[in-house]
Amino acid sequence: MADPSNPRVVIIGGGFGGLNAAYALAGKPVRVTVVDKRNHHLFQPLLYQVATASLSPGDITQPIRHVLGPYPNVKVILAEAESVDTGNRRVILRGAAAAAYDYLIVATGVRHAYFGHEDWRPWAPGLKTLEDALEIRKRILLAFEMAEREEDPALRQAYLSFVIVGGGPTGVELAGALCEIARHALRKEFKEIDPSQAKIFLIERAPAILPIFHTSLSRAATLHLRGLGVEIHVDTAVTRVADGIVEAGAMKIRAKTVLWAAGVEASPLARSLGVPVDKAGRVLVGPDLSVAGRPEVFVIGDLANLAGPGGIPLPGMAPVAIQMGRHAAVNILRRVGDRDAMPFRFRPKGMMAAIGRNAAIAEIGGLRMTGFPAWILWLVAHILFLIGFRNKFIVFTEWAWAYLTFGRGVRLITNDPISQRQEPPA
Repeated sequence: MADPSNPRVVIIGGGFGGLNAAYALAGKPVRVTVVDKRNHHLFQPLLYQVATASLSPGDITQPIRHVLGPYPNVKVILAEAESVDTGNRRVILRGAAAAAYDYLIVATGVRHAYFGHEDWRPWAPGLKTLEDALEIRKRILLAFEMAEREEDPALRQAYLSFVIVGGGPTGVELAGALCEIARHALRKEFKEIDPSQAKIFLIERAPAILPIFHTSLSRAATLHLRGLGVEIHVDTAVTRVADGIVEAGAMKIRAKTVLWAAGVEASPLARSLGVPVDKAGRVLVGPDLSVAGRPEVFVIGDLANLAGPGGIPLPGMAPVAIQMGRHAAVNILRRVGDRDAMPFRFRPKGMMAAIGRNAAIAEIGGLRMTGFPAWILWLVAHILFLIGFRNKFIVFTEWAWAYLTFGRGVRLITNDPISQRQEPPA
């Protein structure tokens, strides 16, 4: 057991940032407590593959307690953090005793944002958790089932129409996967409908999809998706989402399935810190990742707003969270040793996004890749970053099988899927 005199470090969140902070503090002269409201670490970059029936939830998750169990100075608490009492250095937990700290790392991430239109949420689920992925999987598969039994041509087409709001990596990857489901996985399985006739709309408010990538890669992704049959609409803002209808620009799309990949907002926990936040609720952190007036509190990952090169905030990506988590841990150890904290410097490892079978885009330093080579790089990178040999092996096997057979092996519709027929609004 750790020496009780060692400083107490509480980490809120077991995602990429929190887990890597815990790794960096393991075996060091501190007592670490990791708090998360879920018992598992989720590999979010592959969450869309659960949503599109390619992988099972267990393929991209690992129990946090299992991952951190080997480290004697690290313990795990399954609880939801309600707020932070910075004055008394306590994390208030729902249904459990408060967790006292000497140093705190907040890595609770972000959630979906509907830009003031919370009434859209029931009709357009986002993709941040396993529960979200399973709900989206149900809606996608159920849409084809409902179309198969529908006799009204207009309503049948509404079931075979899918709208994705947001042209970032998540939206693009969902669009490519939906094309593969409709054109290949389900092609011979229905008698009354032709799944390949499904319409997939990708709507982006910015002038181009994948705006965080170089314009040449954005163009390549656009051409590939249009080649698959995706209707891409840029410079287009969604103005209404309801049951069976989406209005965007001058368009009025009848679609029973709408998926949200457009916006995020910070975890509400951030505001309890009592420090400055941006419009999305992300905490404005100092160069060393600590917050104003509280050198013992660090905020990392998607929850942190820290300017990178050119003054633009660092993107909410796994590599950023991983490096921030490690750096916050190093700075805590420096302060424990009466040394000054060091400023954080992000070292880009590259960005990539899959846009369909045999196709991806990748940007690594000055190197830009598209097509099959980028897709292979994407596959290798995601396999390597998965936690646990079992997950690496299973995901590799599932991908190999899907590549050879065009199949989707996890096509389960659960939670009382059959609903009453509803005519979409005119």
